[in-house]
Amino acid sequence: MTPTNNERLLSLDFLRGLIMVLLAMESTGLYEYLYEHSGSGWFNVMTEQLTHHPWNGLRFWDLIQPSFMFMAGVAMAFSLKKQWQKGVSWNQTFVKVAKRCGWLFFWGVLDYAVRPGGLSFELWDVLTQLSFTTMLAFLIFKWNIRAQVLVCVGLLLLTEVLYRFTHVPGFDKPFTDQQNFGNYVDLLLMNKINKGGWVAINCIPTAVHTIAGALVGKLLMSDKKKIPVLLAWALGCFVLGYGLDWLHITPIIKRIATSSFTLASLGWCLCFLALAYWWVDIKGHRQHLLFFTVVGMNSFFIYIFFEIVGSRWFNHYIRSISDGVLGWIHTPDMPKFIIGSLCIFALEWRLCYFLYKRGIFFKL
Repeated sequence: MTPTNNERLLSLDFLRGLIMVLLAMESTGLYEYLYEHSGSGWFNVMTEQLTHHPWNGLRFWDLIQPSFMFMAGVAMAFSLKKQWQKGVSWNQTFVKVAKRCGWLFFWGVLDYAVRPGGLSFELWDVLTQLSFTTMLAFLIFKWNIRAQVLVCVGLLLLTEVLYRFTHVPGFDKPFTDQQNFGNYVDLLLMNKINKGGWVAINCIPTAVHTIAGALVGKLLMSDKKKIPVLLAWALGCFVLGYGLDWLHITPIIKRIATSSFTLASLGWCLCFLALAYWWVDIKGHRQHLLFFTVVGMNSFFIYIFFEIVGSRWFNHYIRSISDGVLGWIHTPDMPKFIIGSLCIFALEWRLCYFLYKRGIFFKL
């Protein structure tokens, strides 16, 4: 079974929900806590995959943000198709997308703006990145596949040129933390450098994720073979991405989104979608998806909730209650922390379910 153009792509809802569930659990501090207390052995290896690689390498958690931006591109393709079928003009959709990107930028800046020491202007949030990648993907959406692929190639080549050939004194080491061109741009834009190595110009190479997502969305709405094409493109991305790293040409570094990282992570995004599409939309395994879809269909709301409300008040409030109750029965620290994290997540999920049952979906 293959969904028609007018049917909802349940695999997309599932994947977005899965990504948001993982992010929501991470926002409770659970992954970091488990990693810090994992000791050594297989449990340490497993929990390490739920943290970002410190620099050159690729872990599972490094794939979450690319998947988020890739799924945004897929969803955009379906949304634009639906709007244009209803007779909405390109100009009208442009205004709508421009407003959406403006709000994404606003919320992305606000996410990091309020600090204990005062207000801060930072451009490292995924929403600010997505505001740029969404607009670019929309502007070239009607171009043919070859032209869009060439744009992606151009973005990756531009990234290579900026890092390798700008030679700004003090920032002329392309793949060295705190001494690369991305750090220099951050100093110009925000008068600060991220201690973790993240840079604002990641939006340039990661635009490839959103553009690729839009192309995949078109593929899924077409009559062409889908799974073989997705896997073929994934294989090509793996060969190029991992090949650049293994040949010591361009290292895979998520924190500055090198071209090799962008390609390797895109390969995984394509594989994830191919697997979900085959399992959910073709094979029809649609039972038990509600747990993820209620979150995926309100992904923007829950992201803002746990990033702003959760981190600044909700998490601490709920954990204080759970710790207090569990303290009465002398619960050890690790199970106490795990139970507290699950309580936070359960209440956030229940909030999404409440909205889902009432047909309330927050969209930009």
